[in-house]
Amino acid sequence: MSGRLVLNHSTHIKGLIPVLERLALHPDIKSVTPGRLARVKGRPIPLRLRVTVPIRGGFKVQARSEGNVQEVFVLTTLSAAQLQTAIDAALGK
Repeated sequence: MSGRLVLNHSTHIKGLIPVLERLALHPDIKSVTPGRLARVKGRPIPLRLRVTVPIRGGFKVQARSEGNVQEVFVLTTLSAAQLQTAIDAALGK
């Protein structure tokens, strides 16, 4: 059984939703919820996701691309390293 992608915001980082849809297909992921979107300083980079901190039932993931950062909340039974591996696979790395 795969998880679900919760689309509760109207704005997302460009290219993020297809990656999250692929990530939600993982059998150990219950839900993927994009959160707050903010502008950041620094050079533009291609879409990158990394596991940041544990939350109840999963992890917070930070998505960065082209001067934007967005929180993504992932409810899962995976460890942080396993989740990062699943994220890299969803990104095509």
